Amino acid sequence: MDFNRDYLLQSPIFAPLHPVIATLKTERFPGLEELNAQLSAHPITVQTGRELRFVEQAAGKLAFEAQYEPRCYLTGEVQTRRDNWHDLLNALVWLTFPKAKAAINARHYRALTAIAPQTDSQRGATRDTNTLLDESGVIVACADDELAGLLRHFQWRELFWQRREQVQSKMGFYLFGHGLYEKSLQPYIGMTGQGLLLAVEQEFFNWSKMQQLAYLDSRVADYLADAGHCLSTGELSPVPLLGVPGWWVGNEFATFYENTAYFRPGRRKSVAKAEFQD
Repeated sequence: MDFNRDYLLQSPIFAPLHPVIATLKTERFPGLEELNAQLSAHPITVQTGRELRFVEQAAGKLAFEAQYEPRCYLTGEVQTRRDNWHDLLNALVWLTFPKAKAAINARHYRALTAIAPQTDSQRGATRDTNTLLDESGVIVACADDELAGLLRHFQWRELFWQRREQVQSKMGFYLFGHGLYEKSLQPYIGMTGQGLLLAVEQEFFNWSKMQQLAYLDSRVADYLADAGHCLSTGELSPVPLLGVPGWWVGNEFATFYENTAYFRPGRRKSVAKAEFQD
């Protein structure tokens, strides 16, 4: 798919990235120069204090310090392939949620150095969970405990149809995972994110988009700073994205939510304490 800024700016799924996308000056696929120009205007640092930069991806077998996560953590350099949607979207998420992305990178680095570097292939539950959030995460801001409960317990028809107006006024869905953004370039029935539920006050939904994004960025970073969080994929709740009101033309009809192959019923043995954070 060619780069089409207007298409991205018209998609509600890409709404969190709209402020950054709107500042891109090229109609062609943005390159490293364009992305780094964004950083010149708004510098970002990783948790070691090094300034972020998007650089060409290294080739061949790499030493531990030169691999993706360690290099990012130690030097601030994010390896980025040119003309590659996955890497471009990763960069746009860095520009939108810099604190949260830096927190995920730090957790990856700590998890990798907790084991011998030569065992990098052994991901473990912590890295799996952080990778799932990084690739497929959806930040779900919610000002209503009942609505959050409906999402956690897979009550899709009641949540997205019967409580549709409340969802539109009391819940917000913000894509975070760059892999999920890549899938959203060509949305399809079955597309599902992994939701991190965050409790917010009702006033949150009266804020500007930039205020909301900055607040969520800090909240997710604080959540990840707690070593007791994001240790299991059970902390994330599945979100069938095309069910979100306004995100797919088909969900204007109640029958859309009768597709149980997509809106799957489910029940967990236990609900992770960390799922809905005040």
